[in-house]
Amino acid sequence: MSNLLVTRFPNGVTNVGEDSPFADLAMPAPTLFHTYFEDFDYYTAANWTVTETQAGATQALTDGDGGLLLLTNTAADDDLVSLQKVGESFRFASGKKLFFEARFKISDATQSDFVIGLQITDTTPLDVSDGVFFIKADGSTSVSLVVEKNGTATTTTSVATVANDTFIRLGFYYDGASVIEYSVNGVTRGTSVTTNLVDDEDLTPTFAIQNGEAVAKTMTVDYIFVAKER
Repeated sequence: MSNLLVTRFPNGVTNVGEDSPFADLAMPAPTLFHTYFEDFDYYTAANWTVTETQAGATQALTDGDGGLLLLTNTAADDDLVSLQKVGESFRFASGKKLFFEARFKISDATQSDFVIGLQITDTTPLDVSDGVFFIKADGSTSVSLVVEKNGTATTTTSVATVANDTFIRLGFYYDGASVIEYSVNGVTRGTSVTTNLVDDEDLTPTFAIQNGEAVAKTMTVDYIFVAKER
C-alpha cells in the first residue's frame, strides 16, 4: 500500500519560467546552480591538494553510516594535515547567492585547531589571506566565522561550540548582497557583515586539523556541500 503522507507530483515540478528551454523538464533544472556535494563514499587522493607537516599523516575512508573521511595527524605538537579540492571553482559575486554546509567531528575539542570552509589554495589554511570559513583555535572549544580578503578579516566569534568526538554541522549562506548568515546543526544562529568579503578570488572547499599538543588528533568529515547561483 502506498504511503498517503507522501506529496506526489506526477506531472513534475520546475524552477524555471515558461520561456525556458527547460520549461517542460519534469524536475528542477540543475543548471541554475553550480553545485558540489562530496559525501565521501569514495576518496581519490588526486582530487585533493594535501598539505602535511609530517609525512606520517593519513587521509582515508573509515567505516560509518553516510560515508566518512578520516584525517589522522602524526603526534608532534602543531602537526597539521589539510585537504583542499583541486581546482578553485567558487567565487562570491554580487547578486549571486551562495550556500555552504559541512558535517564533521574532531577527536579533541580543546587541544586542537581546525578550519573548514572556502579558501584560496594555500599551504597554511589556519593563516590564509582569503576565504570564508569556520575556525577554532587551540585551547578553546569556541568556533569563529571568518570573512577575509587580502589578509583583512571580519571575525564573528562564538558562533558554535564543539565537543570531543561529536559531529557538528556548520554552514553559511551569502545573500548575494550584504549579509552572511551562519547556521549550527541546521539552525540559523546569526549573521556577519560582508565588509571583507573576498570577491576577487576563486575559492575551494578546505578543511584541516592541527594538533594542540604532542598527541595525534583526528578529524572525521561526513560531507561538504557548496552551491552558488550561476
